[in-house]
Amino acid sequence: MYELDENYLDQLEDIASEIQESDELASYLDEEEEEFYLRLKEMFEPKINLIYDEVAAKAPLQLIALETVLLNPLFEGLFLPKILGHSVLRGEINEKFKYVRPQNHFKEVLLAICNSANFDILKKRIGQSIQMGFALSSDIWVTNLINSITNKRVRYYLQGQKLDRYRPMDARKTGYLRYLKQFTNDNYHTAEFPETVSELKVMFSPLKNFLIYRIRSRWDNTSLIPSLKAFLENKSFMNTDEYLQIAFLYGSFFDLEEADSKHLAKHLAAIRKGMPEFDEKWLEFVLELHKRDDVKLDPQADLRISALLDKSVKDQLSEFCTLTDLIHNQGYMNEEVHEAVRVFYSRHEGLSIINECVRAVIYGYFHRLISNLEERAYPDFFEETKLFPVYMSIFANQKFNQDLKDLSMNYVTKLLKKFTDKRGKDYQDVKKFVSTAFVDFKFLKDKEVVELFKTRRKRKKQEA
Repeated sequence: MYELDENYLDQLEDIASEIQESDELASYLDEEEEEFYLRLKEMFEPKINLIYDEVAAKAPLQLIALETVLLNPLFEGLFLPKILGHSVLRGEINEKFKYVRPQNHFKEVLLAICNSANFDILKKRIGQSIQMGFALSSDIWVTNLINSITNKRVRYYLQGQKLDRYRPMDARKTGYLRYLKQFTNDNYHTAEFPETVSELKVMFSPLKNFLIYRIRSRWDNTSLIPSLKAFLENKSFMNTDEYLQIAFLYGSFFDLEEADSKHLAKHLAAIRKGMPEFDEKWLEFVLELHKRDDVKLDPQADLRISALLDKSVKDQLSEFCTLTDLIHNQGYMNEEVHEAVRVFYSRHEGLSIINECVRAVIYGYFHRLISNLEERAYPDFFEETKLFPVYMSIFANQKFNQDLKDLSMNYVTKLLKKFTDKRGKDYQDVKKFVSTAFVDFKFLKDKEVVELFKTRRKRKKQEA
């Protein structure tokens, strides 16, 4: 666990002192009425939340340390229901919607709440989190946790949160996804960097997903750079797939100072030289990222990582990066680029990984433009599709064609929802274009075009 910076500790200590010295706490202790605790909550949880949000944004590796500080009884259980929810969602789950590993931090937070003098009030805000945490955990782990509670009343409460309805996997999945939506706007993600090979195997997946989350959310990731550099310098990790993937994410998506760029370039060169089938594994990861919905391997990322690689090395990676540099710098609409892609593509097998990566790069351009077009910009869509035949001819790949069709049909569906006046110019423009171009592209047959634009007549209600 990473230590919490002194300035955050000082701020939390000040809040703890304010809580203990507050009239609201004194009133609550005297009267033991819930309304006084709620006043305490309204007064101090926003202050805690400000610190929490700052740590989550600027120093996410310190979040567990921050949450551990808040377990101190001096905070009177404030903010713990929120932390309990975060601890439930951080756990890595498998295809059966069960935790891959026991969630000890979830246990620590839950025990702190159970042992709190304010448990009777806090329990009103934690039921769903406990139910979900228990559902995702193994029965033995949950039973052992409950049996560790000495207070019978608390123990009975926890037993009541172990619900049979979550035993079927489908029910757990539905419950988890519904629960997750409540925290959509919360930034609670954190991770640990491994120090040994055994830790690497266990921590890699959560670390990788954490980095992708940080990349997608565009947070300031400066605080992660020292840990990433230490990861690269760990010789026991070198020549592993995990090392390659972390280095790739670091180099593709982080804006680095010159010294950090040179540091990364040096280590990339080392594993490129020493790792068997390095370029194949690299391209496999390129393809994986292109297929993910939670991260965008865009031109800027390609150019950033390409600048770190030595193109004089004669391998597939140098070939690929040289081509993608040309595509991104000259533009995928450029005729010289079309010819370069054609020549490159013909030198490799159509179903090879490197050719699949090229298709993914080109499709990315179409997807970024068309998926972000507003309905009124449909002339831009018409113009963009002029490039479809060029790349469909070069690639001669059914999957690529199908992806273009799906992308185009999604946009046309959006247009038909917008332009409902069948005599209007916009509707007629769309109909005329689709009737010709989509048939030429073999996206639709004539009959399917007719069906797409057919007027649906509402059935008359039969008289009783």
